[in-house]
Amino acid sequence: MKNIYTLIFLALFAWACKSGPENPADKVFINGTIYTVDEANPQVQAVAVKDGLILALGSTEEIQAYVGESTEVIDLQGKTMTPGFIESHAHLMGIGYNKLEIDLMGVKTYDELIQKVAEAAATAKPGDWITGRGWHQDKWLQMPEKTVKGFQTHDALSAVTPNNPVYLAHASGHASFVNQKAMELAGITPLRSEKPTQEVEGGEVLRDELGNPTGVLVERASTLVAKLIPETTPEKNEEALTLALQELAEKGITSFHDAGSGQDVIDLVQKFKNEGKLTSRMYIMLTGRQPELLEAWYKKGPMIDPDHFLTVRSIKLNCDGALGPWGAWLLEDYSDKPGHRGHETLPMSVVTEVSEKALPLGFQVCSHAIGDRANQEILDRYEAAFAKNPEAKDHRFRIEHAQHLHPDDIPRFGQLGVIAAMQAIHLSSDRPWAIDRLGEKRIIDGAYVWQSLFKTGARIANGTDAPVEPVDPIPSFYASVTRKTLQGLPEGGYEGDQKMTREQALKSYTLDGAFAEFEENFKGSIEVGKAADFTVFDKNIMEIPEDEILRTKVQMTVVGGKVVFSRQ
Repeated sequence: MKNIYTLIFLALFAWACKSGPENPADKVFINGTIYTVDEANPQVQAVAVKDGLILALGSTEEIQAYVGESTEVIDLQGKTMTPGFIESHAHLMGIGYNKLEIDLMGVKTYDELIQKVAEAAATAKPGDWITGRGWHQDKWLQMPEKTVKGFQTHDALSAVTPNNPVYLAHASGHASFVNQKAMELAGITPLRSEKPTQEVEGGEVLRDELGNPTGVLVERASTLVAKLIPETTPEKNEEALTLALQELAEKGITSFHDAGSGQDVIDLVQKFKNEGKLTSRMYIMLTGRQPELLEAWYKKGPMIDPDHFLTVRSIKLNCDGALGPWGAWLLEDYSDKPGHRGHETLPMSVVTEVSEKALPLGFQVCSHAIGDRANQEILDRYEAAFAKNPEAKDHRFRIEHAQHLHPDDIPRFGQLGVIAAMQAIHLSSDRPWAIDRLGEKRIIDGAYVWQSLFKTGARIANGTDAPVEPVDPIPSFYASVTRKTLQGLPEGGYEGDQKMTREQALKSYTLDGAFAEFEENFKGSIEVGKAADFTVFDKNIMEIPEDEILRTKVQMTVVGGKVVFSRQ
């Protein structure tokens, strides 16, 4: 009888072993160096995933208990995993179209720019538009002999493109460079011309001492030519979005804040979501450049996706220009351009109106501000709107860029609960020449002041402003913790006391990015029940020497438990 019970026990034990765990994972990641961005449990070796969410985490041995017959086991082989990186400010379609047009981001001289355009003109049909983006005169190794107000002139550009109109957007998006053909089509003529010459409020057509247009259009003057470029096609839009999503996946971006789009982009992203083509979660800001769009959304309210793949609950306002074209709105004159303080590109009354309308309806306002005057004006209007709507406690209004602040305004970010959506990579790219614009005192007191903002209790959401900069988060992470150029200069970094710690930098790209879109309870850290969004790197960015960070590559990108990119 005893033997019978023994046999029954052994049979039941074998059946139990064969059946596997009660709650098997769909996928497990083991043998990793995993940074969770959870203060209560900062580092683990393994994670189990089920139905797109994190089922469990712990040691590799502990997570093996969740392996069933159909569980996919991914051995990280010691590689570093973090929560999925969140790009908190960039331009989705711009990333895609940057791959379809002439990419001028890496151009080092004006002659190189001309050469790239000439190559495009050689294969273009007469009359076809030639477009590109990414040039930045302050990043060139040398300027051409002839310049006007710090910019190149169109003579060489027009010489290689006699039969094609050309429109080349500045890297900042706040200026453009066009040729003679494009200006003729737009009616931009010399001041002495008998024909009326076009100007536009909120922008400037740069001219030489004789009144001839140089081909550089600043801020809203760019629309004089941009509006003439033929509209794109649905097929080309889909191609651009496909290329953008591919780029995000390859760079480890699992969530993306699109900094200002219209209904056409929202509809296209919705189409991709319906077709299962989205490989990154989208948080789209409504462009404030279309008042009728805002009115339509005021009526229907925010769109918060229960699937967490396409949410629309914020409004983007463009309030001043960029520092490169002297367009950032300052409280005092530019150090290298006396008598000039930049300008607002949107009436501040609109910031007041939108803030007061948006707040009670549950919309977040995200205002672009680079100069200290613009930041101050926006903080004033936010504060007034909060006072009028005291019941709206969790507004999470943002200032996009917040690059150059008056010292008196720094504490207001923490006091008001305003998020600073800053792009650390701008420090690497702009700081070497920004000191010419602002002077040493303004740079030290209020430029890229990350630690000063942290001390106020403010949150910083990191990003790149792509396609102004490449969407790759590694250079921006490097800039965050070193405050150096990508060439590793200067020793100790610019204003080194403002460096982020590596923990702060990682949080700014993950949990604080999630907070900036009201999603910190769903993603941004590796915790049970949260989204299985992960970025895997081939090096340990939290421990390697800083000069190795830029050599780090994304090995794998995981969104909702699905591997959307793998380098192997």
